Amino acid sequence: MIPRIALTPGEPAGIGPDLCVFTARNDFPCEIIVFGDQNLLADRAKQLGVDLDFEPVDFGAPPSAHRANVLKIFSIPLQKNTVLGKPETENVSYILNTIDEAVRACMSGCVDALVTGPIHKGIINAGGIQFTGHTEYIAGITGGDPVMMLTDPSLRVALITTHLPLSDVSGAITSGRIKTVLRTVNQALQLKFGIANPRILVCGLNPHAGEGGYIGREEIDIIEPALSELSKEGLTVQGPLPADTLFTPKYLEQADVIVAMYHDQGLPVLKHMGFGQAVNITLGLPIIRTSVDHGTALDLAGSGRVDTGSLVAAIDAAIEMVENRTAINI
Repeated sequence: MIPRIALTPGEPAGIGPDLCVFTARNDFPCEIIVFGDQNLLADRAKQLGVDLDFEPVDFGAPPSAHRANVLKIFSIPLQKNTVLGKPETENVSYILNTIDEAVRACMSGCVDALVTGPIHKGIINAGGIQFTGHTEYIAGITGGDPVMMLTDPSLRVALITTHLPLSDVSGAITSGRIKTVLRTVNQALQLKFGIANPRILVCGLNPHAGEGGYIGREEIDIIEPALSELSKEGLTVQGPLPADTLFTPKYLEQADVIVAMYHDQGLPVLKHMGFGQAVNITLGLPIIRTSVDHGTALDLAGSGRVDTGSLVAAIDAAIEMVENRTAINI
């Protein structure tokens, strides 16, 4: 089986189209279909000195492996011609349309997985759409209980909470949320990553994991009881552990995934270790979705000075997850 992968370029004024163009120069053991504006991609390829041919997608034909310099396209028109490095609110509907159409293709079974390029949350909100991120937006279409997990070649980090102000984090950490996230992570590692008995290490919320209640009681009142219940269900969980020492070899050598309580507790470590090679994976959805680990880099659009490593890693991760899912018939 050759997986069929949908790819959205993201913000048209940023490096997303550049990444699509440069990545298309390589062969891949999957079919890649870009959901975006063909003229935008053709113009960007010309600016970057890349000779690309475009083919319309035929969902009725069997998928074929991506051939270098030939890009299959599901064309979605821009609302306004873009200027490098200058996002336009007029193109917000275009950006969301690319995501909507790619998600629909996944939900209908036309494609096997979705890989998303970087978007500019600020311009989407400026366009009048309340938008916190891809993760939440896609879940709004597909349903499910999304869990954000970033991976690099040496580390996986999943999050209890995602795009929240820090002042709201403690109130969002409930026993139910912890159990939902850890069950989702455990199942995903089993079914989509082939790990029979995932070892899950969990951060505390407070400094020193609360210091026995002297620096906050969330560990005692919420996190520890939830982990105890999960252990009784058969999950291999350890914690809550102090986040300032958890990301050290002593612990990482015995972990398949680290679960952090909030976005900037775990992701700075992972991005320090593997930025440019890391992948953002949304678990808990009825579709497979991966993404790059970086933003739109507006200042680099059209410059040719972009690193495709994270996008290639996101495509590779999507292929792996499709193949594991197929192998176990889920």
